[in-house]
Amino acid sequence: MLFFTIQELEAAINYWRSQSPASGEELRLCLEATILAKPYALMIMQGAQRIPIDVLDETVRAAIQTYLKTTQER
Repeated sequence: MLFFTIQELEAAINYWRSQSPASGEELRLCLEATILAKPYALMIMQGAQRIPIDVLDETVRAAIQTYLKTTQER
């Protein structure tokens, strides 16, 4: 079984925030950072260090995988 760590989720959120900074008076996060924030918050609340990939929504997996692909190309 494959997992994403909480550190990978946090790094992916920060990556997407750097690509598309918060906007508007309410400082709304971009879509990718927003969809990553929910599993990240749940992991913090549960004290989890990693989460199985297969329990994550396809959009969450895609946002993390794009981040990982981008960082691996550097």
